[in-house]
Amino acid sequence: MKTKICEMLGIEFPILAFTHCRDVVAAVTKAGGYGVLGAAGHTPEQLDIDLKWIADEVGKRPFGVDIIVPAKYEGKEEGGLSVGALKDMIPPEHRAFLDDLLKRYDIPELPAEEKLGAIAGESEPPMTYDQAVPLMDVAFSHPISLIVNALGPPPPDMIERAHSSGVLVGALAGKKSHAVRHVAAGVDIIIAQGHEAGGHTGEIGTMVLVPEIVDAVAPVPVLAAGGIGTGRQMAASLALGAEGVWCGSVWLTTEEAETHPAVKEKFLAASSSDTLRSRSRTGKPARQLRSAWTDEWEGPNSPGTLGMPLQPMLIGRASRRIDRAAMNAQNEGAVKLANYFVGQIVGSMNESKKADRVVLEMVEEFIDAMQRVNAMME
Repeated sequence: MKTKICEMLGIEFPILAFTHCRDVVAAVTKAGGYGVLGAAGHTPEQLDIDLKWIADEVGKRPFGVDIIVPAKYEGKEEGGLSVGALKDMIPPEHRAFLDDLLKRYDIPELPAEEKLGAIAGESEPPMTYDQAVPLMDVAFSHPISLIVNALGPPPPDMIERAHSSGVLVGALAGKKSHAVRHVAAGVDIIIAQGHEAGGHTGEIGTMVLVPEIVDAVAPVPVLAAGGIGTGRQMAASLALGAEGVWCGSVWLTTEEAETHPAVKEKFLAASSSDTLRSRSRTGKPARQLRSAWTDEWEGPNSPGTLGMPLQPMLIGRASRRIDRAAMNAQNEGAVKLANYFVGQIVGSMNESKKADRVVLEMVEEFIDAMQRVNAMME
């Protein structure tokens, strides 16, 4: 296929796979697409290991990294606050609510050896510039060809370091104004992410957002994101003016994905109506699977969620406890609480497949869709 994105990235198919799983990055890349490793949940040490593994696995094929540096978060105006100062900002009623929730759902403490293990965002505040800098240091030490910021315009030093290293810069946008701001900052690729997407997303649907952003930032190429996981949706995206697609949720049920087994089972059984936007994981609206966790945080006894990065700091260890306990299907409370980010495409994710099969099926369905449209024009 010949799109501007294919030419810029040196790939066969304009399918970019955002994923936190290195195996999916490698599988999609080797299948002719482009894997992008989501690094927000990595420690620098973990990221170094994963990027080295990916590079060894894919050879000279290109791949990228996604890092979260929000435009707004608690402490940013003060130049960034320490972990200790931010922890002091967490109200006691929120800690009490979380402790009670874990007790009511019978979530055990972590074993002693896991309590000592490193969790991303504990040495530096999670999802902040201070956390991103060491991740950038690691990313630029590997042969990446694209770095993406998922929340707001990339910081100037990210753009400068990328361009000086011959690395392209991408950024997600949920509004036309966001995309225009990104381009003015020097971003090379805009990802127009619609309301249907998993994770942090805005209010505007993909069908409306993509052409609006395409028109606003031309000739900068745009990737369509949000509810995309099939070849027909890929064909529609290109018809709207996008140069390719950015897919995230569709990889969560692949055989290679490291998705929690209990959550993967929920995804495979879910409908497109079983997601909602909630602040309960990151402090910003993020689409995820509805579960007892989201219901509790939206319920009448909830003290409400905190802003970023306070909410992820509050729940970090609790999430680890829930995930560990939910590995035992007999722990019904943990299984009820277990959830993860996912988009409305989850309703179509009802079979676990290898990631390369997902890529090839998307391409085949894309060709069929284009042939169908071409036949209508004859």
